[in-house]
Amino acid sequence: MTAWNAERSADFRGPLDVTGAATAVVDAQDAVIGWSLAAERLLGYRPQEIVGRPLTTFLSRPGPEPSVPDLPPEIRGNEIRVARHRNGRELIVAIAVCPLPGAGPAARVLVVAELQDLRLWESRLALLHGLATQSPVGLAIYDSDLHLTWCNTAYEQEMGRPLEEFRGARPDELYSEGKFVTKGHPPTLDTVMRHVLDTGDSFLDLHFQGRPPSDPETDHLWSCAYYRLQDADGHVFGVCEDAFDITDRHRAQRRLALLVEAGRGIGTALDVTVVAENIAEVAVPEFATTVTVDLAKAVLEGEVPPTGNSAAMSLVRVAHCSAEDDDQEKPGPRPSPLADRPPVDYPPGSPQDRSLSSGGLVLDGAALVVPLRAGNSTLGLITFLRGTGPATFDSGEVALADELVARTAVSIDNARRFTRERTASLVLQRQLLPRHVPEQSAVDLAYRYLPTDDVTGVGGDWFDVIPLSGTRVGLVVGDVVGHGLQAAATMGRLRTSVRAFAQMDMDPVELLSRLDDLVAQSAEEQRAELGTPDGTYTDVTTGATCLYAVYDPVSRRCVMARAGHLPPAVVGPDGKPSFPDLPAGPPLGLGGLPFESLEIELPVGSLLALFTDGLVEARDSDIDQGLDTLGRVLSDRHASLEELCDRAVAELLPGGSTADDTALLLVRTRELDTSQVAEWELPAEPVAAGKARELATQQLHHWGLEDLSFATELVVSELVTNAVRYAEGPIQVRLIRDRTLLCEVADTGHTSPHLRHSGEEDEGGRGLFIVAQLVQRWGTRYTPSGKTIWTEQAFPAT
Repeated sequence: MTAWNAERSADFRGPLDVTGAATAVVDAQDAVIGWSLAAERLLGYRPQEIVGRPLTTFLSRPGPEPSVPDLPPEIRGNEIRVARHRNGRELIVAIAVCPLPGAGPAARVLVVAELQDLRLWESRLALLHGLATQSPVGLAIYDSDLHLTWCNTAYEQEMGRPLEEFRGARPDELYSEGKFVTKGHPPTLDTVMRHVLDTGDSFLDLHFQGRPPSDPETDHLWSCAYYRLQDADGHVFGVCEDAFDITDRHRAQRRLALLVEAGRGIGTALDVTVVAENIAEVAVPEFATTVTVDLAKAVLEGEVPPTGNSAAMSLVRVAHCSAEDDDQEKPGPRPSPLADRPPVDYPPGSPQDRSLSSGGLVLDGAALVVPLRAGNSTLGLITFLRGTGPATFDSGEVALADELVARTAVSIDNARRFTRERTASLVLQRQLLPRHVPEQSAVDLAYRYLPTDDVTGVGGDWFDVIPLSGTRVGLVVGDVVGHGLQAAATMGRLRTSVRAFAQMDMDPVELLSRLDDLVAQSAEEQRAELGTPDGTYTDVTTGATCLYAVYDPVSRRCVMARAGHLPPAVVGPDGKPSFPDLPAGPPLGLGGLPFESLEIELPVGSLLALFTDGLVEARDSDIDQGLDTLGRVLSDRHASLEELCDRAVAELLPGGSTADDTALLLVRTRELDTSQVAEWELPAEPVAAGKARELATQQLHHWGLEDLSFATELVVSELVTNAVRYAEGPIQVRLIRDRTLLCEVADTGHTSPHLRHSGEEDEGGRGLFIVAQLVQRWGTRYTPSGKTIWTEQAFPAT
């Protein structure tokens, strides 16, 4: 409408219409005998100036413009000529000639209009004709009573019949089951059009859904616009509807949205079952009524299915989603991917069987089966079923299903690889951490281990409980910088080394010193491996810390030392927590700095907590705050160790996760009853062996262990004889009745006996060999005042 001025906005006459155009009446000699006001406005001549003058006064021969043909001045038909304005300005005009029959002087009427006005009018006519016959947009005009009065060809094609057959129908009669799906607007055509008529408000891009008479089996979607129609005087006479079918575009958008939604879901999980459930939930109900996902059993175990005959593959139903199940109760917790599930068998000739056999997708009526392929292997099948709406899948939907399944296959294959790697990682974890801490006579214990690395489940923190000779127990907690497999491997080496050193009955200071040397040596080897051609090397920071404590239930003494680790928490029987002033020592691997130990006495029932900094240290709080919280939790004397572990984790790690690996080991001390221990001091004299045999035999009779008397007499005799022969000072003999019978002989010597095989002519050297054959284990541990040789015998079977 912007190209039309206000005067012509409602004028449907053309520029050459005789009632409005510039007109001139000429006689047979082409002299002007009549002149209209419109002609005066166009060419500037007043009637008295032009009447009686020839046409050449204002109509001259054309100039050199190629668009104007060289015509004679005489006008005999419709022509394009050059007209001269009264002021000398030239105009290109279109001229129409209308002959006047009769006997009067008037011979013809010339109708003149500017050529550009004519061309504009012709464009408008072409536009109107195109809208009526060629436009893909359906146009319809309804009168003020909402009866259809006119429509274009596109609208007739939607109806599937000519206008004459449905002229006068109301909009809701034409689409009785249709509705507007755009939110915030009236749902029916009648109410929308009535609102436009009453208010003059126009609507643009309202989405209307329905089934046109030309395609009654398929839902279509139109983008509709509605605006009020009125004449030049402003009287409302109807409403116009523009409707453009956007069904294909909408389907394409839905497909794209489905791909986007699938990308958000299926690519974020590393569990094959979760991935399968995500794709099923995404596809229902937007794409299919029912979706099932069947995977090869090998995939659930992290393995690759064989590339041979896929039809013989053992499939397991992993996910099932149906729009018909929405109103039913949700199923219980889904089983583990590794749980036993019955195999899914498809009969020969079924779409699934054909898909497995061919390795390609199969479209069979309302069923679409697409194989999940990764490389040359088939991981499983996804079956799409439709029960409502379009019964079959068109080519675009088949391509969409193929793309969805391809993306799902990539995610499932990634999840399968992760399952395999995680299984290997968990095996490593079980080997590196205590799988089961055996029951100890010295302490009751409980523990928690929380790795930061949720992917592998393995971190750099560790703990251990090591049985030692004399019913003692070694308690270890350590921390390696970093997470994941590399930190776990380092942790495994340190834990193995600590156990080996502990079995040699090293005291805590010596054990940490040996461990420090080992870590420093390992760091040097890493530096050598990471060396560069110019002789420099990348810095390797070890950063491992460790705390080692040994508790003796006989003496109730605990000796501990630490290498850069946090001190333990000690809670006495009175429930008062404390953190012993244990010298820190340097972290492992620095070398050259000494370690110091601390020995304390722990009353029976004392609680000892060993932990790593991940438990008490957080980014938003000070470590002292974490230690205070831990001490408060552990001060509950009536709670079990398991309860205390749970409370400590809940209080200090409320989110269930931590920025650092966390290990917590709680032990409650015990004391061996005096009736379980017999101890004697004997002089270093030859008669000491006989006296030791006599005392040991009497004690075994008292304990009811007469069956062990013979072996024990030989063990005691040999160990005491060696002490008399090779050592000085008094000899300490101790028997301990615990889960086994322990025999210990201590002297002031520092030379350890060793097992050797004597020759046939040797007079000695067989004693320790005989001892080793009679007992389960034996060893030597050193003390500040000498050494102790111990043996361990199993009780007789009852």
